[in-house]
Amino acid sequence: MRLAATEYDRVVTLLRAMPAEGWARPTDCPGWDAHALTAHLLGMAEMAATMREQLRQTRKAKKAGGNFLDALTALQVEERKQLSPAQLIERYAEVGPRAAKARRRVPGFLRKRPMPDPQAAGGKPDSPRETWALGYLIDVILTRDPWMHRTELAAAAGSPMLLTPDHDGVIVADVVAEWADRHGQPCTLVISGPAGGRWSFGSGGPSIEMDAVEFCRILSGRGPASGLLTTEVPF
Repeated sequence: MRLAATEYDRVVTLLRAMPAEGWARPTDCPGWDAHALTAHLLGMAEMAATMREQLRQTRKAKKAGGNFLDALTALQVEERKQLSPAQLIERYAEVGPRAAKARRRVPGFLRKRPMPDPQAAGGKPDSPRETWALGYLIDVILTRDPWMHRTELAAAAGSPMLLTPDHDGVIVADVVAEWADRHGQPCTLVISGPAGGRWSFGSGGPSIEMDAVEFCRILSGRGPASGLLTTEVPF
């Protein structure tokens, strides 16, 4: 939850630096510009902040039918698309600390329960579906999601993404560990930048060297992949 609180804060900092023209710039999320992407982030944070909002969004998304996650994110964008950039920023700044606090309070017995619907392992239409524990969503995905979207917002803002070893480095190291566990093959990974590091898994195998953010973006389905990098990791 330390990472969660910091990530919510870093999104706010980036949004406050967004130039006026940046809000209309497209992102890697099909059909979403930076404004729509921020509406999704706000909706997800508000959903995490209170049980009432979680139940409300869940009911409406299920009523819409089709893929639940697609319906949920579409709902979040639709309900907040009329907000101005200033309103989006103000509401996100207010709800971020509450979302982190609410996530921290979820008891262990609920964290261990499986989510009712299978979730996509990656960001592609053919990504395999798998069953997640609720705690994986609360503790991991709800922090990785704004982190990954922050890479897209930084591109829209035309500014470098703030990266530090004690925050982004921890998030990336967790992604690396999960990726290695998922593919189960020997390899050496060297990823550069403030969030980077060096890892060896087993003996032999290929050596992979690349930027830390680009590594995560490829694993999320946001770039061409080959070899072990075709193993997707949820964000």
